[in-house]
Amino acid sequence: MRRLVLDRNLLLVFGVTLMAIMSVMSLLPALPLMIRELSIPAGSIGWVIAAFSLPGVVMAPVGGILADRLGRKKVLVGSLVLFGLAGSACFLARGFLSLCLLRAVQGVGAGPLSVLAGTLIGDLFEGRERVTAMGLNGGVQAVGAALFPLLGGILAHLGWNWPFLLSALALPLALACALRLRNPEPRERQDFGSYLRAAWGLLRTRRALSLFGLSLGTFVLLYGVFVTYLPVHLHERAAGPMEIGMILSAASLATALAASQLGRLSARFGEMGLLRSSFFFYLGSMLLLPRLPGLWWAALPIVLFGLGQGLNLPSLLTLLSGVGGLENRAGVMAVNGLLLRLAQTLAPLALGLVFAGFGLAAVFAAGAGLALALLAVAWLVLR
Repeated sequence: MRRLVLDRNLLLVFGVTLMAIMSVMSLLPALPLMIRELSIPAGSIGWVIAAFSLPGVVMAPVGGILADRLGRKKVLVGSLVLFGLAGSACFLARGFLSLCLLRAVQGVGAGPLSVLAGTLIGDLFEGRERVTAMGLNGGVQAVGAALFPLLGGILAHLGWNWPFLLSALALPLALACALRLRNPEPRERQDFGSYLRAAWGLLRTRRALSLFGLSLGTFVLLYGVFVTYLPVHLHERAAGPMEIGMILSAASLATALAASQLGRLSARFGEMGLLRSSFFFYLGSMLLLPRLPGLWWAALPIVLFGLGQGLNLPSLLTLLSGVGGLENRAGVMAVNGLLLRLAQTLAPLALGLVFAGFGLAAVFAAGAGLALALLAVAWLVLR
């Protein structure tokens, strides 16, 4: 594992992964300041996030197709440059409309980034090294999710727009990728129709459809139940912002711990074993959360959820990266990116209907039911 951690190509992929999550997580502490300084209605502040994430619904699959057709590095470098320039320009925005427009342009650049990070790991590594690299990348992502809000909060003390300057880090990263990334590129140049037919043949197999279904269900649990309604649950238990942040950080640390050990765990239990285990962790978390007697007891199911994430997402990405070869891998990973964006957008709305009709306990009950269904798919359908 030490050799992998020091691998120059993998370090560059870590940078790409951090860019993919930075421009949402680092802004969260500044949102209240934007409401005040830009006179944004509180009900509209979500567009600062949505304007960034919605282009990814289109750009994740488009970026994957372009990476298979034009090459990984060209798409990666271009995406990082657009991400860095548009994100840095948000620092100069003086109105809500101009800010949202720049965020949308930045979102176009961000759309392919997470897709390409997983694709490059699949291209660069095989076998146990691929599993270990995916796990390390998942650990880096979890640590970034824990640290970026803190860093964004520090910068927000200087002004609402200062966290946007973090986007400028994408520009030296783009230069480093252009000059130092050594990755295999697709060599076979099929005509576009042949490429689409080959990709469609891969995507419609039972294995691929099962993996995509598990991925979508996992993202619904994450963005619909955990991200959206867990803070509401903690607030009802009399938790303040600091307590909520401390408890949630436990999930990120648990994710980082589990993901960093994925190579060793996979050698003993296999990717499928870890994937199935993750749904047991999710199920336990969903069942325990509404039933614990006190606030700090919530840390236990939250850590369970974090451990599930650390086992689940890197294992899923490893299995998906094996569905397609070098000529089609980015397209396969792009479908997974599309599912992530759809879940980010639609899962909070769907669980919101459950919450409005039946209350908060029903949200966690729905999450438990979904986790059980995903476990059944992983155990009975996916081989």
